[in-house]
Amino acid sequence: MYRKSRKQSYTHFPQSMIILATERNKYQQLYTSQIWGVELPGGQTFETYLMDQVREFLQEMKMMNLLAESKGVTLTSGEKEEMRKASEEYYNSLTPDDIAYMGVSQSDVRFMYEEYYLSNKVVVELTRDMNLEISDSEAKVIDVEEIVMSDKAAAEEVLLKLKEQGADFSAIAREYSENGIVERKMGRGEHPGALEDAAFGLAEGEISQVTESQGKYYIIRCVSDYDEAATQERKSGLYTSRKKEAFDQIYAQFKQDNPVTFGNNIWKDLTFSKDDKTTTTSFFEIYKKYFTD
Repeated sequence: MYRKSRKQSYTHFPQSMIILATERNKYQQLYTSQIWGVELPGGQTFETYLMDQVREFLQEMKMMNLLAESKGVTLTSGEKEEMRKASEEYYNSLTPDDIAYMGVSQSDVRFMYEEYYLSNKVVVELTRDMNLEISDSEAKVIDVEEIVMSDKAAAEEVLLKLKEQGADFSAIAREYSENGIVERKMGRGEHPGALEDAAFGLAEGEISQVTESQGKYYIIRCVSDYDEAATQERKSGLYTSRKKEAFDQIYAQFKQDNPVTFGNNIWKDLTFSKDDKTTTTSFFEIYKKYFTD
């Protein structure tokens, strides 16, 4: 069992260097080594900013592993075997200069893959039995065209034009709407109130009455009353958000009770240089080859 306020120190320099080198090389390939001297607000350089970001990532990963340990979440033998394969592939992709820069062994690589995988697995395991499902109705997305105006009387006049035989909604919208965007997608719950009620109450091809929302007047035409692809994409996004919210409730208290810090000497005096002979960037790409989050 974990005791309250148990302070954990993270001091694995070679293992940390795997992540730091990966991110360092990605940025240097994109922006050249000149980026390390770029000053950010507050007097911080991009070099120190990146180090802080990697430190935060490693602290969070260690925290997730401690949580997994406390909840009895472990790796299966099959998962460990995949970790062995991934670590072997990654290590074999390293040049002698990469290995010298990071100071890593294949066991260091395997350790980091296991830590990273377990930090993702604990989220899945601790939310597995929660009711997080999102219905199609809740995630529903429709396609509409709309006219937006500031004057109600003028909007009513435009609505009369739209009711004339052969009226072209798109053309009239482009002529009268104060919003340059005529076509858009609307998701259930994004605009609660009269505007959403009006839009989602339409069948395909129908036109709403003038509807007020936040001081503007809307006329909406339903182009499609169910955008299947957009609905499924939004459903996935809502599920991910709901899952994160559920897990965060578990994680927040554990994090407060079990702080993780870095040893005082980790990365001490380390600076980035164009002369650093390291080019590896494939740690996460190889992980994704074997596992999906």
